[in-house]
Amino acid sequence: MRLLLDTHIAIWWDMGATLAPSAMQAIRDADEVYVSAASAWEIAVKAALGKIKSDRSLAELCADSGFLELPVLMRHTEALQSLDALHRDPFDRLLVAQAAQEQLVLVTRDDVLTRYPVATLRA
Repeated sequence: MRLLLDTHIAIWWDMGATLAPSAMQAIRDADEVYVSAASAWEIAVKAALGKIKSDRSLAELCADSGFLELPVLMRHTEALQSLDALHRDPFDRLLVAQAAQEQLVLVTRDDVLTRYPVATLRA
């Protein structure tokens, strides 16, 4: 299985927060686990606005956890045009587009994201 972690799931994983047992096992057993560069961008924007505080970078999290960085490619952003406006957060919509384009399972706890035509795993 190939997974893409939603931003909040990557943060929670790093903090040792409790995720659904099925999600924890899937992350541990996955062939590949990706964290999007869009998530690093989202954290940087929200940290600059004082909405969150990050103790370490996603690059450090990826290195320590064996996760892979997923860059944002033009085909990912072009795929946004075909997505319904179900979710207002542009970062989440980009993660959906990336998961669809790369045929990844999106690990999330955001119920709105499950309404998109992309495989999801509830965390």
